[in-house]
Amino acid sequence: QVQLVESGGGLVQAGGSLRLSCADSGRTFSVYAMGWFRQAPGKEREFVAGIDWSGGSTEYADSVKGRFTISRGSAKSTVYLQMNSLKPEDTANYYCAADNAFAHITRGSGGRVDYWGQGTQVTVSS
Repeated sequence: QVQLVESGGGLVQAGGSLRLSCADSGRTFSVYAMGWFRQAPGKEREFVAGIDWSGGSTEYADSVKGRFTISRGSAKSTVYLQMNSLKPEDTANYYCAADNAFAHITRGSGGRVDYWGQGTQVTVSS
């Protein structure tokens, strides 16, 4: 069964860093675009970052540009989100996503994404 498993969330002070990981247990997504979305309580889900299947193209939400970096592992079936200079407004549940179309990851709020992880909570204290 295809499964995306996130890890790395937690509690951090403002200005700190966290690295989220998303592993594809079935090694299915090595040719899929992958990305990260987040959803804070009472807010809509929003796109954070995306990476194409090769790792050659990345896109970021304006709110995280220059602070977050998305990358893929050497086997391409793992994706990471390095989050630096974290702010309280980054607090949310972060979800890994995969889809065979890069645009489904990077356009909109993930309504056309086929595969999701269960989410990992990131809390940034002020």
